[in-house]
Amino acid sequence: MTNEDLAALVDTTDEWIVRRVGIRTRHIAEPDETVADMAARAGAKALAAAGLDAADIDLVVLATTTAAERSPSNAARVSALLDVPAPAAIDVNTFCSGFCHALAIADHAISAGSASRALVVAADKFSAVVDWTDRNTCVLVGDGAGAAVVTASDAPGISPVVWGSDPKAGRAVRLEPPTNLFEQDGQTVFRWATTALPVIARTICERAGLTPADLAGVVLHQANLRIIEPLAERLGAVNAVIARDVVESGNTSAASVPLAFSKLVERGELPEGGPVLLLGFGGGLSYAGQIVTCP
Repeated sequence: MTNEDLAALVDTTDEWIVRRVGIRTRHIAEPDETVADMAARAGAKALAAAGLDAADIDLVVLATTTAAERSPSNAARVSALLDVPAPAAIDVNTFCSGFCHALAIADHAISAGSASRALVVAADKFSAVVDWTDRNTCVLVGDGAGAAVVTASDAPGISPVVWGSDPKAGRAVRLEPPTNLFEQDGQTVFRWATTALPVIARTICERAGLTPADLAGVVLHQANLRIIEPLAERLGAVNAVIARDVVESGNTSAASVPLAFSKLVERGELPEGGPVLLLGFGGGLSYAGQIVTCP
């Protein structure tokens, strides 16, 4: 869906959207396409890239906020769609920080010996929960899914997670009755993201024994360019490739970090073995981040 397509639905223009958030296109799921459908396709792609079969997986962690179905979990639904035989199946609902939370859960489970191979998936269908007459929110969102396989390794691959929240401001991003539609207090989120998150990002680097200048890549939640670019600049990651997939995909919530990361990897824009900062943030107001080694 282009900005011109949106201009036919709501009072907006391509110039207004690009100037305010930097987004030019976003991708919209079919009406009957579910979060589990999107997640399963991303999971299958991750398994193929890892050279593994579904039977090799013993933990599935799925991050989503927009699934229409409450039970069974979408992790269980994806496991069924992929024929994963008997995994622990866990859903994570932390809005846009979901993938980084799910990745940490898988990392912890494997480190503790509770799992050996995990499939971590993030998928959101915000087109189903946005008010298409509200130009302040509908111009932001897209649908998408991303996934990774996490396995035990003697080499360091995932740094300790830094995670937390600001629950007193948690309603700044919400899906609540009576509308059950996506709403946010944009200025509150912007101020929090551009002031608190650079400190958090530097803390993630410190936990990994790195400086921002050591980073080969920075993949932030793809909220909008007005958050991504100032945050990356204040972090001081002067040698890093900065993910800007929001221009192409819009804000896909939990899916944005794995989508943006996978595109950088597939295009060969990141050096193999280089440290990459992943940082998700959003509803809650929650955040989670870690540094991973580029495959």
